Order: sequence, then C-alpha cells, then structure tokens
Amino acid sequence: MAAISSTTNQISPANERLYGLSRLVGEWKGKWAGNGQDVGFKVVNIRGATAQVEYTHHGRTERGLATVKGGTLTFGNVTIGSKDGKTAALVFSAGGGKASAYLQKQQPAGDANMLVGSWGGSSDDTQGTSSFRVLSVDGKEAKVRTTINGITREGTGIVYKNVIMFGQAQLSTQDGKKGTIIVQSGLRSFAVPATKYPPADAAATATTSTGVNKLV
Repeated sequence: MAAISSTTNQISPANERLYGLSRLVGEWKGKWAGNGQDVGFKVVNIRGATAQVEYTHHGRTERGLATVKGGTLTFGNVTIGSKDGKTAALVFSAGGGKASAYLQKQQPAGDANMLVGSWGGSSDDTQGTSSFRVLSVDGKEAKVRTTINGITREGTGIVYKNVIMFGQAQLSTQDGKKGTIIVQSGLRSFAVPATKYPPADAAATATTSTGVNKLV
C-alpha cells in the first residue's frame, strides 16, 4: 500500500489554470442516486498525472492511486470531478452498468490558522530566498503573498488542512513553527525548509526587553 501524505501536492500551474485540480483535494461524502447508500471519496494529494485517493463504498475503503485526466480523477471503475470545489459528481461504470452520486466537500478538521503569518527560507536549488506570507484564512481559501526568485505575487490560495497551494508555490506545516515551501521551476519542484517569523510586535517587545536587561 502506498504511503499517504497530505503535504506532497504537486499540481502544475498549467493544469491548475485549466482544470482547477486543487479543488478536488479533500474529503467528499454523499449517497448513490439509485439506492441511497453512503459513498465517500478522499483525494489526499495530486502529483502530476496521479493522485493518492481513498474510495469508501458498501462499508469498505479502497486506497491507491488514481489517474488524472483533465479535470477528473479515475480510480478503477469510478470517476470524480468538481467544477466549484463544493459539490462533486461521482460516476461508477462497469460491465455496461452505470451509477452516479453527488458528493459534498467536507470541512477539514485541521487547524489552518497556524499557517497565518510570514514564512521564509532559502535553498541553493531556488537560487535565493523564498517567502510565503499568509495574510488570512477563511475556510478553504487564504489570502497570500509570495516572493519566489525575486518575483512577488499576491492572491487567493487553496487551503487543505495544513497545506496552502498558490500558483507555483505551496506551503505546509505540522506545528505552526517549521514548515516547507515547495517551489516549482519549469518541470522540477524544490522543497525549501521554512521558518515562521515572529510577529512584528513580538519582535519589538523582545528587542525592548533585551535592551532593558542590558541596562539593568
């Protein structure tokens, strides 16, 4: 069984612009249209032309790799796609028979607020410092500003648990203190170790405190 990690999403900017694949990342739940039985589909991550998924049906869960086809994922006999990142269509097709289900995106249980703040790190692979500033998190979206290779971009990123994906960059953290910025350059991706900077007011307080101690 493949090891599953929620911090290794690598979606090419071209595919993201065309298909919005990051909308599929997360957990989906619903019922089959024909018999009303529960069905679930979880997209753990997407890496190029494959995705790590979990498909739950008839009380059992199958885990493995799905194939990315345009804006949809195909896992065995089922295909899933979503246009808005809130609802998804799941289609089962085998032996001439078909079944469909409509799924709802589930709110992730992870605390995305620990991503808020300024992150930075450097790597020889990226030829300089990379910074990822998370201005705010609102549900599945985050206002971010990145500076990669001297180029600054600002906009809305996609949030899934402890991961934010924005354009050619991705930020993840496990503890809200140390993290990883994944930078895509051409066809290659680089992982840059990142540290969360203290808030400006906290830094100022620490400086003042140090000054007082010296005087004393």
